[in-house]
Amino acid sequence: MLKRILLTGAAMLLVASCAPVQQVQARGNYYERGCEDCGRVIRIESIGQRSNHLGGGTVLGAIVGGALGNQVGKGDGRKAATIVGALAGGAVGHDIEKDRRGSRSYYRIVVRMDRGGRTYSYEQADDYRLRRGDRVYIDNGYVVPAR
Repeated sequence: MLKRILLTGAAMLLVASCAPVQQVQARGNYYERGCEDCGRVIRIESIGQRSNHLGGGTVLGAIVGGALGNQVGKGDGRKAATIVGALAGGAVGHDIEKDRRGSRSYYRIVVRMDRGGRTYSYEQADDYRLRRGDRVYIDNGYVVPAR
């Protein structure tokens, strides 16, 4: 009986040792075979702020301010009031538009990829509080922490 158990165990070990072993690496909250898009952060730098400022608020403010200024005074006083109204309206419209649109900080994140060791630079609005040496993966062109 003991001989049969030992032979069965040895046979199972022999069969199990013949099965191919595949590398599995962590990526995000799941595992995936052979991570093509994984790497480590080499450098992160803030590259300033960007906004989609088009100037529509400035133009609209200048038009409204000029129209209101045109209602004041007579002759040369009316011309001066129109100019001052347009300038003041443009400034107010610019500030309102800037506050409504806002601007976002952008970051340049340099990543050294695991496969091949090549380095790539990515620009994005969120840095995910990454630090040099953190494990990351690239998801649709964005650097994302591999946690």
